[in-house]
Amino acid sequence: MRRLPHKILLIAKRDYLAAIQTKAFLIGLVIAPILFGGGVMTSVIAKRRPDIRPRRIAVLDHTGVAAGPVIASIQRLNQMELHDPKTGHQVMPEYSFETIASDPGDPNAQRLELSQRVRNGELFGFLEIGPGALHPTPAMRADPAAGLTWYSSEGGVGEVRQWLAAPVNDALRRIRLAELGVDKSRFNEVLANIGLQGMDLVSRDARTGQFRTGKRDYIGGTAVPVAMALLLTMIVIMTSAPMLPAIAQDKMQRVHEMLLASATPSELIRGKVLAAIWQALTTAAVYLVGAPLALKALDMSDLMPVHLLPWLIVYLIAEVTILSAMAAALGAACGSPQDAQSLNFVLIAPVIVPLIMLSQVIQQPGGSLATGLSLFPLFTPIVMLIRQASPGGVPAWQPWVGLAGVVLVTTAITWLAARVFRIGILMQGKAPRVSELVRWAVRG
Repeated sequence: MRRLPHKILLIAKRDYLAAIQTKAFLIGLVIAPILFGGGVMTSVIAKRRPDIRPRRIAVLDHTGVAAGPVIASIQRLNQMELHDPKTGHQVMPEYSFETIASDPGDPNAQRLELSQRVRNGELFGFLEIGPGALHPTPAMRADPAAGLTWYSSEGGVGEVRQWLAAPVNDALRRIRLAELGVDKSRFNEVLANIGLQGMDLVSRDARTGQFRTGKRDYIGGTAVPVAMALLLTMIVIMTSAPMLPAIAQDKMQRVHEMLLASATPSELIRGKVLAAIWQALTTAAVYLVGAPLALKALDMSDLMPVHLLPWLIVYLIAEVTILSAMAAALGAACGSPQDAQSLNFVLIAPVIVPLIMLSQVIQQPGGSLATGLSLFPLFTPIVMLIRQASPGGVPAWQPWVGLAGVVLVTTAITWLAARVFRIGILMQGKAPRVSELVRWAVRG
């Protein structure tokens, strides 16, 4: 195996040490996980420290008979779920209720008055039971107010609304059963729910012949792919994105003209790309050492995808090589650091686009969209890693085919970027047009 030229290693060593010995690098190691994983951390903290302040709900009943059973049903479920059965700690708010008599003459005025009480903090929200809630008909779809409506100031997906749906409908069904003459002692039997348990796909151990299956962990099945994608994206952006304005700045100050006296443009770009790879691996080492400790503290050690760590490193090296080479070429072509800033989005597009498609890929990791994106070389590192971290996995051949495409594209982009860098680094004045960049890359 041919050794790297001494000059390339010197350039890489100089850039690598200059990067990791700065306070910015150390601060970035701490801040980046907070920025990229803030949503996950917030949800974990929110789950461990839920808002348990008492909440008051008004029930506006247009049926005249449903309010009492509905309130009783909600309170029954509230008391069942109020405390964690293992720790005994309160994990959800305790709800209190008041019944509002219906005013058929001016229902909108009632809604406005109750809405104002919600705004003033007197109520958390109010539930309106429409006149058709007890006996729903297809025609009610055109008039939602005839059924059940929930008014509150809560944002997002409306967790309280979703939680209320089950006990409210349970109470309404019991009223209907009573009207039909069903014995009350049979209500629980008639209304009993059977849970639909999610399971992992069955597999068979090739050595022992034993069948393997297990309960599907939906939280882990989502959290692990998201965490892997965010980790890869975070490290790639931290190491590759700063190279673009840095090279443009050095070009404007004519630093590279002095370096070219002792190294060729090809050696310069290869040294800078190698330094970025070293920096990425250093960052990855820090996080991969800290991740097991963090998971252990959260009692989630079983979520650590150890079998995917080699793939993570391979994809990381490939992605950093591609983006660093592109950053060097684009930075050399820029006329000023301001031009470089405007090209940052172009540089990080290969990692941003997969994140935009993250939800679709996680929901259907074996779908045609996810498969196609994972085999497109620029998106392979992130999308394929997400699919590999998903519970169903991927066919054994796909990661290798994707990796082959990544290697080919990485080689091609690095070679083309070196040709652009060789010419652009000595060009001064206005930034070249796209057609000129293409000519530099193709014809040299």
